[in-house]
Order: sequence, then structure tokens, then C-alpha cells
Amino acid sequence: MSELLDQLNEPQREAAECTVGPVMIIAGAGSGKTRTLTYRIAHLMELGVDPFHILALTFTNKAANEMKERIIKLVGGEGRNLWMGTFHSIFARVLRAEATKLGYTSSFTIYDTDDSKAAIKQIVKQLNLDPKAYKPSTVLSRISMAKSNLLGPKDYQENPEIYQTDIDSKRPAIGTIYQMYDQRLHNSNAMDFDDLLFNMNILLRDFPDVLLKYQQRFQYIMVDEYQDTNYAQYLIVKKLAARNQNICVVGDDAQSIYAFRGANIQNIFNFKRDYPDMKLFKLEQNYRSTKNIVNAANSIISRNRDQIQKELWSDNSVGSRIRLIRAVDEKDEGNRVADAIQNYRLGEDADYRDFAILYRQNSLSRAVEDSLRRMNIPYRIYQGLSFYGRREVKDALAYLRLAINPHDDESLVRVINYPTRGIGQTTMDKIRVAAADNDVSIWTVLENIQDFALPIQSGAVTKITEFVYMIKRFEAEVPTTDAFTLAKQIILASGIVKALREEDDPESAERIDNIDELLNGVQEFCEDNDELGMTNDEQKEASANSSLKTLDAFLQQVLLYTSEDKDKDKDADKVSLMTIHAAKGLEFPYVFVVGMEEQIFPSFLAMSRPELEEERRLFYVAVTRAEKQVTLSYAQTRFNNGQRMGGEVSRFIEEIDPEYIETPDKKTGTLPRVFFNAGKPTQSLSHSVTQPSKPRTATIPNTSAQISAIMPGMKVHHDKFGTGKVLNIEGAGDSRKATVFFEGSGQKQLMLKFAKLTIVE
Repeated sequence: MSELLDQLNEPQREAAECTVGPVMIIAGAGSGKTRTLTYRIAHLMELGVDPFHILALTFTNKAANEMKERIIKLVGGEGRNLWMGTFHSIFARVLRAEATKLGYTSSFTIYDTDDSKAAIKQIVKQLNLDPKAYKPSTVLSRISMAKSNLLGPKDYQENPEIYQTDIDSKRPAIGTIYQMYDQRLHNSNAMDFDDLLFNMNILLRDFPDVLLKYQQRFQYIMVDEYQDTNYAQYLIVKKLAARNQNICVVGDDAQSIYAFRGANIQNIFNFKRDYPDMKLFKLEQNYRSTKNIVNAANSIISRNRDQIQKELWSDNSVGSRIRLIRAVDEKDEGNRVADAIQNYRLGEDADYRDFAILYRQNSLSRAVEDSLRRMNIPYRIYQGLSFYGRREVKDALAYLRLAINPHDDESLVRVINYPTRGIGQTTMDKIRVAAADNDVSIWTVLENIQDFALPIQSGAVTKITEFVYMIKRFEAEVPTTDAFTLAKQIILASGIVKALREEDDPESAERIDNIDELLNGVQEFCEDNDELGMTNDEQKEASANSSLKTLDAFLQQVLLYTSEDKDKDKDADKVSLMTIHAAKGLEFPYVFVVGMEEQIFPSFLAMSRPELEEERRLFYVAVTRAEKQVTLSYAQTRFNNGQRMGGEVSRFIEEIDPEYIETPDKKTGTLPRVFFNAGKPTQSLSHSVTQPSKPRTATIPNTSAQISAIMPGMKVHHDKFGTGKVLNIEGAGDSRKATVFFEGSGQKQLMLKFAKLTIVE
């Protein structure tokens, strides 16, 4: 018996000791997965296995480095010889050694996303294609999809289904672009990120001697987070393990949350099919959380039909039940969360770093950030930007700032050619020089472009004149127009939202949501008498001077509270804000999950069972991040597209066993199941706890009056396209048109008079 393994519990030890043949370790949240994998590798080396023959694949460099450091502490410097790293880093190493077989040299370059987009942009120009239809991000996304499914340029072009999809999206030349892009990569002795997996598969498929070489080298293979592997990764691992069959995969199907990145949960479900004689070990003791949190998590995930059965348990204290915040609106939600943090901090002697606020979508952070700033609670956005620091929000704010001060050079340079309006970099370079030479702002040069007589093409001069006119028009409206009305006009006129829609990028929808959330903040500012940072006396003085809340007043508030001071605190004692996806792998004593409403969490796109089950796994991940306390919050109403919309409590809250959650209704001990419409509650049906609830529809006949009931933000159903969300409404009366994003059919523009849409309540 190995003394090294004495530090493990019995299930961990059994899994670590089983070193021969296929092994699957199902490791529940907080069950010591990394520890078990680390000791298993150290045990192999203790048994005399050369680290050169051990391959350990992870998904992050951080995880690989931490694991290697632990192994070195256990077995010494020999641990440095392990083949341990991310899929991409390990396969890049192999490809450099075997590059000549694929027509590369060992010094090939690896293109990042910007490099790839630049190459595609040049190809689109070379082919004289419409750059709006063939945006680099859209084309690259299609190519990436193809490579992840091991489809080369020829396979792509010869696939009739793929070609038809490109025709339907009015991009029939993507296959040609893919072929030229692939050739350009080869000519440049370069691979992009997806090529590292794609070419590794080709290497193992087309060169049996190479496959045998690495099968003999990697006699023991371990894969962390196996539930997150995609098709290309799955095939590589399967080929490498085929000879020795000493493969150990570690993961948790209950934490599979990356389908949108190509992860295939079936890989972990089908492991027994691939290896019928595999040995299964379950790590079910949770060392992180209280009994109540663990039991609540079990009750959540038990609703999923597709899962590997396990029962997480904890030997920790019972702890408090999950707490529920029922807020009036998003501002009230933010205030209540901030108040709770202060109360916990004082009552439990906790630090700010002990708290995490999680959300399903980034736009939900805005109201929470405002409340934290109001109460002087320090915070950081983990693996992301502050709401006001996000690219699309900064772009929108730049336009708003120019309406107040056109001489703001930074804002001007940021947006003068975004969206693209024909004012290129060469033109701007000449304008910058002129401004510097004459000691004036860039705006001064633009405003007097004819007087400066710069060597600029007449077309660019015309575009500059149009831009100047637009900004001046905004500027003239500031004193007499309320902040929300003007902000909405500016963002519409700027073309930012239109440009994002045309990007056809998976992240564009969230960026549009963030701009909508900025407008929600302006609307809230206009309706709110309790402005951030104002004392009671200052509010009275402001009200006495003017009842109109202008854009400059809003910007003063935002700029005051979003300017970042230098953080001298190396310990970073701050509350962490992040999406639930970003929180995976982390833990905090106190966790808040905000926005627990239907169509937010679960997402309005999660209508079918596979998507709903992934949303439930995401909720499971959120709850199991907590060590001591979980607090869930939802708002009865929330601003959406500048309108106050009612919301319904998330079905996930209803699915938690009442034994493990505190409810507002102390008499019955059950959750309030009400639908809130403009703040007025009416009785609603409960959600099914075993199957996704079917959309509840109200038919809207095609009369002008009833067609007007369909508004942006609503969920609607179409007989042909299915369920979708209304993104935008144009026109009036019988001429109203709706832009709707349908889950299965993408974005459609429909005439409401003929569309026969029904509202999903």
C-alpha cells in the first residue's frame, strides 16, 4: 500500500490506485478532483512509470501549472518531465516535432483571432465581396465550426447542407474564402488556434507511424474536465489511448456548461460504450459547502433526466438555508444585495473578498454595480470588464460624451469611423497632424476642414461634414431634451446597434443587451429622485433649478463613479462580480445569484430539454460555488428596451426542495408563484419540475389595435419558425415590422399584419 495515498479518502484512494485500463472518475463539486488526479500521477511515478510516458491534458494553463507544482512537491524535480498542459499547448508541441509531414516547418506561426480576421478581410477584398455580408468575425466563426467538426475546405464545399445554409444566409462564397484562407495559412507557414486540433487529427489519421510513436510514448493518459471536450479532442484522445487503453478521464456531467463552445456532454456519457471494461469511481463527498447547500444542489440537479447518478454529501456543518430576495425592480435588487453584503460583513466578520455576485448575462451587473458604488463597496469584475468599461458601452458613451463636448478627442477618435463611414486611418492621421501643428482639438479641424486644405479625398471630406453635422445636431438638443430621449436618439442615429446586428457574431446579441441596459440606466436616472452621489440638499437644489434631467447630468454621474483609482491594495479585498460561466472552478464563502427570473435564468432560448438541462447544470454550478451561504434574488419588474416589464420567478427556485430554502411566505413555507405585470401581481401556474413547461400563448388577431400589443423584449411564437424574442419594432399601425430572433431559425423580419405571431406569456 502506498503511503503517499494515505492522505486521500477511501474513494479518492481507490481511484488513484487504479492505474491500469480505462478509468472514469466522476467528481462532484468540491470533492477533491484535482487532488485525486495529482496523487494518481504521483502514484504512477512512485510505481516507476517514467514521467515522459504520462500525458495529462487540461483546459487551462493555470490548472496545468498548479497541478504540476503539486506533483513536483510530492515526487521531486522529475515531475517537470511530465507531458502536462492544455490540449492546444501539448498538440502544438507535437505538431512542431512532426510539422514537415504536414507541409510546415517546425517554426510555424500560430495566428490569434486578430491575425485570422485580418487575413479573411484581405481575402474578402480580393474577391470583391460585400464586406458587410462577409464580416471577418462571421466568416471565421463558420470556419472554426468546420474545423471543430474536422471538415476541411474541400469537405466544406462538397457538403450540400452546409452550402445551402450559406446560401440562405446570403454568404455562398464562404467555402471559397475558407479554401483561400487555408492556402494563405500554409503559404505563411502558420496555423490558427483551431488548426492545432484539426492538424493533430490529420497527423494521427494519415500517418500510422506517427500514431504508433505517440501511442507508445503516451502509455498513461489522463484528461481533466472530460465533460468539456469537443469532437476533435475526443477523437485525438481515443486514438492515442487505443493501444494501451490506460486512459483515465475525470469530470462531472452535472457541470457540463460549455455546449456553446462546442463541448459535447455525450463524450462522458458514452465513455462506457467506448470502453466496456472501464472502472467507474465516484467522488461524492463535498469538502467545500455546508450540508444545506449540498442537499439543495442535489435537489436541483435531480430534475435532469440525462445524468450519471450520484449523491453529493457533506460532513460539514448544516449551515443556513438558501436565502431568497424578492425585489421590486433591479435597483431594489442591487440595493438589497449590497445591504446583505454589509450585514454579513459586519455580523460574520467577513472580508469583501469573501463575496461573489453571479449572473446569467453580463448586462445584469449594471444595477448591482451602481448599488455597490453608492454604498462604497469595492468590487472587481472577474475575467471581464466593468459594465461601463465594455467595448460596446464605451462606444455608446463616447457618442453621448461628444454631444456634451465635441472637443473630447478620445471619444471622437473612438467613434468617428465606428460604425464604418469612410473616414479611414490615413485621413485621421493627417487630421491629427494638423490639430497638433495648430495646437487645436481634432474637432476644430473637422469643423473647419475646408479651411485647413488638407490633402484628403473629396469623399472623405463629405463624410467628415456629415459626421460634424450629426454631432452638432445632438449638441443642440442637450439643453431641451431629457437624458433618456436624447440618448435613445443618439444611439439610434449612431448606427451602433445596426452594426452589431450585421456582425452576426454569437456575442453580438449580448452586446446589444448591454447597450439596452445602458439606456435602462439613463431611463432609471430620469425617473429617480435619488441620484447617485447627491446629498438631500443637493437633490433639492437640483430640483429647484430644473425639473429636466439632461444628458450632461447623467454623464457627470457616470463619469464620477466609473473613474478607476489606482488600487494599492495588493490583497484585493473586493467583492467579485462575474458570469456563472466564469465562476466555474472558483469558490467563495458567500454567493449571490441575481436575476433569477424566467427568460433570464433559464434563458429565453432554453426551450427544449437539452438546453434547459444545461441551464439547470449552470444553476447547479452557481449554487455549488458557495461555502457558507447562497442568496438568490429576483425582481418583480425590470427595464427592458426602455420599458418596465413584468417578470416571473425562475422555475429553478421552485425546484429547490423547500427544506433547504427560506421563503418570504413563512406561514406556508412555499415560494410565491405569481406573475408580476407592471408591479401588479396576478396568480400564475407553477412550473413543472420534471419537464420544461410548454409556452403559454395568447392569440393576437391581426387587427391594428391588437398587433400593437407586440413590443420589443417579448417572447413570441410563430407556427413555422417556433419560439423567439422580439428584438425591435419599426413602423406604425398596419405597417409595423418586427425583428425577431428565433431559436431554430435565426433572425427574421416580419410584417406583423401577416405574421400571425402569438405572445408567449
